[in-house]
Amino acid sequence: MIKIYTKLTFSFIIVLLISRNSGLHAAELKLATIFSDHMVLQCDKPLTVWGWADPDESVTVSFGGQSKSVITSVNGKWFLKLDPSKASAKPQELIARGKEGRKVIVKDVLVGEVWFGSGQSNMAMAVGSANNFEAEKAAANLPLIRYYSEASLPADKPQAEGKGKWEICSPESVRRFSATLYFFGREIHREVGVPVGLVTASAGATHIESWLSAEVQSSDPDTKAEYEAQLKAWVGFDEAKFKADYEKKLAAWKFAFSMGKSSEKDKPSDPDRMIAHIKGKGGPSGLFNARVFNLAPFTLRGIIWYQGESNSGLPGPNQKHLYHKQLSLLVTSWRELWGDELPFAWVQLPNFTAPGEGWPRIREAMLKTLELPKTGMAITIDIGDEKDIHPKNKQEVGKRLSYWALGTVYGKKVPAISGPLPTGSTISGNSITVYFKHTNGGLKSINGGPLAGFQIAGADQQWKPAVVEIKGDSVVVTSPLVAQPVSVRYAWKDLPDCSLANGAGLPASPFRTDDWPVPQVKK
Repeated sequence: MIKIYTKLTFSFIIVLLISRNSGLHAAELKLATIFSDHMVLQCDKPLTVWGWADPDESVTVSFGGQSKSVITSVNGKWFLKLDPSKASAKPQELIARGKEGRKVIVKDVLVGEVWFGSGQSNMAMAVGSANNFEAEKAAANLPLIRYYSEASLPADKPQAEGKGKWEICSPESVRRFSATLYFFGREIHREVGVPVGLVTASAGATHIESWLSAEVQSSDPDTKAEYEAQLKAWVGFDEAKFKADYEKKLAAWKFAFSMGKSSEKDKPSDPDRMIAHIKGKGGPSGLFNARVFNLAPFTLRGIIWYQGESNSGLPGPNQKHLYHKQLSLLVTSWRELWGDELPFAWVQLPNFTAPGEGWPRIREAMLKTLELPKTGMAITIDIGDEKDIHPKNKQEVGKRLSYWALGTVYGKKVPAISGPLPTGSTISGNSITVYFKHTNGGLKSINGGPLAGFQIAGADQQWKPAVVEIKGDSVVVTSPLVAQPVSVRYAWKDLPDCSLANGAGLPASPFRTDDWPVPQVKK
């Protein structure tokens, strides 16, 4: 059962009743934007359909041989639920009818599996920027895959309507699709054999705070201070001061450049571009308000998430335990908004050169959030790019996410739903044994050599390279330099050695068995 937070539920209901009606002309018979030509509806689940009309008007929606009617509210808003439909590749029409013969017809509607993908630039990164684009383009004649991108500008309040359209997958259109979401959806389409709808809302360089509602962040004692600080910074943002600061930095750079003490790459960024970037992200909750709220409660099978890079470098509480709480809130509050305990998975941050321990801490937060039911994680510690924060091998990212979905949501046989995850550890004499699940055929070295990337420490917290031996579903970790070990860490770096995998070849998640303080990242 989905966990219900009464205060949050009440807040969402109020927002639904008020915000979704603001600024709309009730006299127009209208469906929410996502109900448009070429769409895919979720199979085998009740289908929520909504829109607007005159107050107290009778609206009837017909689809797939059934019709359901509802009387609109005093504000002209209406919701209704259609009975579940079987998956179908046959184009159909969804028709909404109102008074005096008014109607809206949505054409070329398929029924299949619908997934929502969100996050920052690695979710937004398009197929056109991924590996082997020409080959992917040639193979993209897949008209049963449909793609909807939510593109509304950030907003200070939840918005009733969004901006987007459905596209049919083709060699011409696939260039624009989210690569992670597309390669995931393509695997679902191949293995399940039904139409697939892919809905995305993502934006580069955004913090997770952008994607959480104001109610959720401000009502939680752990996130309230950070939310209020970001809100204050957003409200107080001064373009004139920003440009004045730029002029000072530019003058300082010019002087240093003339003295041979600086280079062209150190030149301050163009202020207009930076201001546009700041406005494009909006304040905390800005993208939730604009790009997530209007999509709910569109019926989905599940959600995938790829974000965390921007939070990894923030000072203060973000570098402690906040991301774990924030990601947990994202999962639970989005599920609550949809009214459905949707399967939810994310991409753990890959290997990349970054300062401090921000990336290991975000990876750890993602690992811990797996404590929530019906969640999963694609471990990508071996397929990143040390010099590029946007690794191009999104095919493998999508495939690993699909293993989780196919194995857990669809009950298909897959090599493994995850790489090895630690389940606990014990200390015996001079060794520490770490136990794992998802070993799928047994633990092994990725390259067949000694296991690298393990460190061991005693009570002095001085980390030493470790010797590691695989024993069944566990590893035994020792070091001649640590007589009385207390803790083990594995792949605990931004760009770590990673050597441990399961029988399916999927890498183990980075982890640590201690909870010692971590040095704060310096920007």
